[in-house]
Amino acid sequence: MDKKTKDLVDKGIMLPLMEEFYTIQGEGSHTGTAAYFIRVGGCDVGCHWCDVKESWNADLHPPTLADTIVSNVKKYANTVVITGGEPLMWSMDYITELLQENHIKTHIETSGAYSFSGKWDWFCLSPKKTKLPIQENYREADELKMIIHNKSDFDFAEQEAAKVGKKCQLFLQPEWSKKEKMTEEIVDYVMKNPKWKISLQTHKYLNIP
Repeated sequence: MDKKTKDLVDKGIMLPLMEEFYTIQGEGSHTGTAAYFIRVGGCDVGCHWCDVKESWNADLHPPTLADTIVSNVKKYANTVVITGGEPLMWSMDYITELLQENHIKTHIETSGAYSFSGKWDWFCLSPKKTKLPIQENYREADELKMIIHNKSDFDFAEQEAAKVGKKCQLFLQPEWSKKEKMTEEIVDYVMKNPKWKISLQTHKYLNIP
């Protein structure tokens, strides 16, 4: 990457774009709603069950002008979900301001392991044991989405739920490869602990991106 491009990436004017697509939000509070997804490359959180490991190496994904991405969004949707990878590895200030200037709602899905940036209409925090969120991101969370891979993850979910504000919606989501076993466990847990809701990866059941 040449110095000029690196400077633009550092400022968030360009982002390492892995993919972008218009689909239905499959998870969490906004399940079932149409949204344009922007998947940014780069992640060092290292979830062993990650289903987009190809996003981890930012160098594999071409730096793309945020203005170009926003122009693409405007053709399809009035809501954007920025995900990754780990989007907060990059400054989200420029692209979210541009999206909001164009009356597009801005949502993020993040582990919260990096400094807060951007202007968000919805902040979905999904903490991971391998690299915990930094404190400021707990305060921003509108939604806490905890992935349940085994029974010990329920304890981790409760630890993380104690750190977010009262406005934050709480979701437990079975890790896809364990969905048969853990969905049953989650149903039982939510019935005993009704502050939680169940999130399912409905886009996978629907066979859409």
